[in-house]
Amino acid sequence: MLVVDTPDEDTNRMVNIWNTYQCLVTFNMSRSVSSFETGISRGMGFRDSCQDLLGSVQLAPARARRRIIDLAATQFGSGGAYHQYQPLTKTGNDAIGSGFNDDPLWLVLGVAAYLKETGDTTILDEPIPFSDGGTATLYGHLERSVGYTLDRIGPHGLPLIGRADWNDCLNLNCFSETPGESFQTTENLDGGVAESVFIAGLFTLAAKELAAIAALAGRPDDADSYWADAEKMAAATAEHGWDGEWFLRAYDHFGNPVGSSRNAEGKIFIEPQGMCVMGGIGTEEVDSPASTLATRALASVRERLATAHGVMLLQPPFTTYHVELGEISSYPPGYKENASVFCHTNPWVMIAAAMVGDGDAAFDYYKRINPSAREPISETHRCEPYVYAQMIAGRDAPTHGEAKNSWLTGTAAWNFVAITQWILGIRPELGGLRVTPVLPASWPGYTATRRFRGATYSITARRGADPGAPGAPGVRVDYLVVDGRRVEGTLVPIAAPGSRVCVEAVIA
Repeated sequence: MLVVDTPDEDTNRMVNIWNTYQCLVTFNMSRSVSSFETGISRGMGFRDSCQDLLGSVQLAPARARRRIIDLAATQFGSGGAYHQYQPLTKTGNDAIGSGFNDDPLWLVLGVAAYLKETGDTTILDEPIPFSDGGTATLYGHLERSVGYTLDRIGPHGLPLIGRADWNDCLNLNCFSETPGESFQTTENLDGGVAESVFIAGLFTLAAKELAAIAALAGRPDDADSYWADAEKMAAATAEHGWDGEWFLRAYDHFGNPVGSSRNAEGKIFIEPQGMCVMGGIGTEEVDSPASTLATRALASVRERLATAHGVMLLQPPFTTYHVELGEISSYPPGYKENASVFCHTNPWVMIAAAMVGDGDAAFDYYKRINPSAREPISETHRCEPYVYAQMIAGRDAPTHGEAKNSWLTGTAAWNFVAITQWILGIRPELGGLRVTPVLPASWPGYTATRRFRGATYSITARRGADPGAPGAPGVRVDYLVVDGRRVEGTLVPIAAPGSRVCVEAVIA
């Protein structure tokens, strides 16, 4: 439970009521049924449901535990998983199958979120079957998830994309040339060399999460091994996934870069700019503290992808069909995966901006797609002012700023994580509650009440007497005052259930 009082009414309205509510709706429904897609024929998405956990685990931890076990049971012994499953029968959807190579890694992030929120390590020892036979503990399933990526590495040392990664419409091994033939189920170049820089960023993040889980489970050798895997992938990404001013999106079947300045269309994509920074790739100094791959990538996002209505998925849009790219190039420019403001990915840039200390940018991006903040332009937005939409038409569309496909979107969970855990900075971790706000310069602070592992934390964030240069990169919490005592660092230890803890975060 989290209740906040910030200087921004739109933030309060979404965090305290509507964003929370939408997180539960997406947890219950995933993408199964809406006014845009009738019926439950395709079931619930593996990737989708793992991400929905991030926004709902604090609201329904017991149900989240059950969901994790159900999801893990759709994995194969290889570590791969059915892309979709039926929530009633708990069986995978054979019509879609597997081979979306990012899927298994999302399970690691979902389990990590559950462990951080609840501290329930018993779930790691839960025996769970594989869909094609055999059984392992949940920890064993997580090992297979990471191993699945490591068993599928391409010529640049980056993960193979398979049918697609998070963007189901980037089909680099699916050369669909027959009218009406599905892109996503036509992997007619099985075992190809197409690689995903996005999965590389996701793997780096997931491997670090699994390293922390291994340490918590008393497996220090495993922890060291997974941390080494993360560092190796980060190095490969910095060497082969960097285009000069931003991260590449992928390499196609022919070894050509996708999302590169060398491309005429689709020069830059949002996904790797957010996810690679979230994985900690490129955060080391290059020439100065302000010149890292991360800060340069985020500068490119602002210059090339940001609009008044949010950050676009890619630019320039595809204007002709590219058989080597698949479904992504079949949409009209500015819509859906072809250069819309795909709201699901915007929070990754918010989080990345907060991670490098840029509170102004993080909050700016948050407000651009905040449904409550968009109500004054309702004649343009044309969608409910209290729930996130899947997409907002991009600047190449004739209806730029118009939102579509509301309610059942992973945007809800990720925006809740971005605003509460990274901008407000109230973040559950394995060892306690992290309180480390990265606020916009105009905010003097905020107050919040957070229930965490049975205790209640009353949190006040305020700027100190000497705030330095408000809003400048690197501005962080100077110290905490916990129950009247000044403490160094930003981690509040776990308190006894039923207790109340007063926390003051001083930003200086």
